[in-house]
Amino acid sequence: MRVAIDATALLGRRTGIGNCTAEIIKRLPRPELDLIAFAVSARGASALPSMVPTGVSTVNRPMVARPLRSAWRRTSHPKIEWWTGQVDVVHGPNFVVPPSRANEIVTVHDLTCVRFPELCTPDTLQIPSLLERAINRGAWVHTVSSFVADEVIAHFDIDAARVVAIPNGTIPVVAESDRVALSARARTLIDAERYVLSLGTIEPRKDIPTLITAFEMLAAEDRGVELVLAGPDGWGSEKVTEAIEKSPVRSRIRRLGWLEDADRDAVLAGASVFAYPSVYEGFGLPPLEAMAFGTPVVATRVGALTEVLGDAAQWADAGQPDSLASALAAVLDDEDQAASLLRTGRDRIARYDWNVTVDALVELYATVATNSGAHPRQLP
Repeated sequence: MRVAIDATALLGRRTGIGNCTAEIIKRLPRPELDLIAFAVSARGASALPSMVPTGVSTVNRPMVARPLRSAWRRTSHPKIEWWTGQVDVVHGPNFVVPPSRANEIVTVHDLTCVRFPELCTPDTLQIPSLLERAINRGAWVHTVSSFVADEVIAHFDIDAARVVAIPNGTIPVVAESDRVALSARARTLIDAERYVLSLGTIEPRKDIPTLITAFEMLAAEDRGVELVLAGPDGWGSEKVTEAIEKSPVRSRIRRLGWLEDADRDAVLAGASVFAYPSVYEGFGLPPLEAMAFGTPVVATRVGALTEVLGDAAQWADAGQPDSLASALAAVLDDEDQAASLLRTGRDRIARYDWNVTVDALVELYATVATNSGAHPRQLP
């Protein structure tokens, strides 16, 4: 079975979807698959051969993102075979799947672009029309949670049989000796014994200003705790800068930016509590990673987070600084509660294994290749 997969997310500094795509492609090579990776990028595609595992071939002909996306929003051309040759399945793991003569699978990580368009960039707002066109062509949809599957079925009026929820994996529980060593590294990076950590791209959906306000409430009662914000700046990050500059406890707020893997692991292991104050999430990988590093999690009751994290997180109400501050204090002030969350978190992590995820994707490829199950709608 010949499968073409979009590996564009491997290029540049990787964040959530890039890391997920890397974990999938790393595990895909197997005897029954003939894999070819492509990148919709004119300048970055030359680096792709060094980023895929042995046994995965890559497309050499350039693919220019902006005109291709524009074309794919309006027509079913050009088809991916112009670059890949004949394939049985084409998989777009990042919201967009090119038109193909073969059967298509598109991965939907969330529907922020539909539910909260005000939290999206103009590029992201193109996603609904690209998804609708793919679904109308007969594409199957892979979602990373049952929550997102239900949203896709409801919004796009797609046959539920063509929507398959396969959750992401996560890292295994980190050994205690490694966690201790990483925590020591974190102290050299941050120079703080106790800190609340937020990790991820800084953008409006993550609602960092509410976290800063909650931290101000927490800091008034707990003078030994600091706030660490790690992750690259996305759009709208100037509001976070403004909130920090206006904060009465700004000297206790550290902003680290994007981190190399070793430093990222260190700040996760060294944190006293991990805060995830999102407005909306389709899965929620960073809190699972925090649990794996032995850090208790506080999260908001939104989107797929309750499905993914279950009772392994201390819950807060989205957009409510007082609720978030109380949840953070409950973990910081109660060692028994923190320990209970970590025990439950270890059990939760066992549910999410990248090998299981990729095995399920390969089964989906086989199903789609042999039986599209699709009834394409009439396209304009």
